Amino acid sequence: QVQLVESGGGLVQPGGSLRLSCAASGFTFSIYVMKWYRQAPGKEREFVAVIAPSGTIINYADSVKGRFTISRDNVKNTVNLQMNSLKPEDTAVYYCNTDITGVDGTRHRYWGQGTQVTVSS
Repeated sequence: QVQLVESGGGLVQPGGSLRLSCAASGFTFSIYVMKWYRQAPGKEREFVAVIAPSGTIINYADSVKGRFTISRDNVKNTVNLQMNSLKPEDTAVYYCNTDITGVDGTRHRYWGQGTQVTVSS
């Protein structure tokens, strides 16, 4: 059974840093693209960052480029999001995501439970 469990959220002052982690299990982590999304109150869930299975291809939303860094450990089956220079507008619930295509060709979208990040003075 696929499981994604986020951790590391919390309350931080503007300009501060947080490191989110997502522990994955129940699938062959090393062959799947992993993503981070976030959802602020009253807004739709939005893409934050993506990392290829090998970790060599990475992309970010324009709003976080230069401040956030995504990484993965294919031995520990974790994907991380280092968030620096945090702004109040980064306040959201952050979700880990992967999409897995089953043997029948059906794509399944998996999400963690989310971790709350609040940036406030």
